Amino acid sequence: MLTPSRSIALSLTIEAADVVKIFGDVHALDGLSFVVKSGEIFGLIGPNGAGKTTALRIISTLLKPTSGSVKVLGRDVVSQAAEIRRLISYLPEEAGAYKNLSGHEYLKFMAKFTIEDKKIVRETVEVASKISGLEKRLKDKVKTYSKGMKRRLLVARALMTKPRLALLDEPTSGLDVLHSVHVRGIIKQYVEQEGVTVLLSSHNMLEVEYLCSKVALINKGKIVAEGSPTELKKKAKASNLEEVFSKVVGFA
Repeated sequence: MLTPSRSIALSLTIEAADVVKIFGDVHALDGLSFVVKSGEIFGLIGPNGAGKTTALRIISTLLKPTSGSVKVLGRDVVSQAAEIRRLISYLPEEAGAYKNLSGHEYLKFMAKFTIEDKKIVRETVEVASKISGLEKRLKDKVKTYSKGMKRRLLVARALMTKPRLALLDEPTSGLDVLHSVHVRGIIKQYVEQEGVTVLLSSHNMLEVEYLCSKVALINKGKIVAEGSPTELKKKAKASNLEEVFSKVVGFA
């Protein structure tokens, strides 16, 4: 039988405590602390330079914190980085794909990094094809794709293996309204049906409000407000998250 403390730990996907990251004279993160529960879509939002991308890179094990600690699925991002990488996927805002491969070839190539069974690779690529919605264009080389098409391909790559945690930095960047709606629906479906936990960063407050059950506003490397979209709007006496954002970070 699990002890109460062990049971609580297993229900948390991310535990960040007093995280500091210094680049030269710049404190990109200055005591960042928050938790993300399993099966949650958690939004990390803030102005440019607030530390969102730095936080995502530390959680994804691409950067090491200067001090403080981060655990992902109970594993330390520094000492157990290799284990974490097998359980997560990370979609950077400026991610790219191999331009001389077709979309289908790219998805197959990426699937083979973590999957050895050929049948499961085929099934995974089929899942990714449906997520992308690119249909026959998957036969074409990536270099012929528009920015929006590339983004759909990359979102599909991030979700196709059904990771325990998906880190999505501006997941609908460059997408038009219809394709943004499609991608948001896929993200929500994966959380509800596949048990994927999502930490996303987005400048689109409509997207955050639609997707996220909990939101943390980050400014100057610290969490300055946290709660559900409804709680944040009520506390700030605002009608939408854009107003909350402006009031909390000091632009109103």
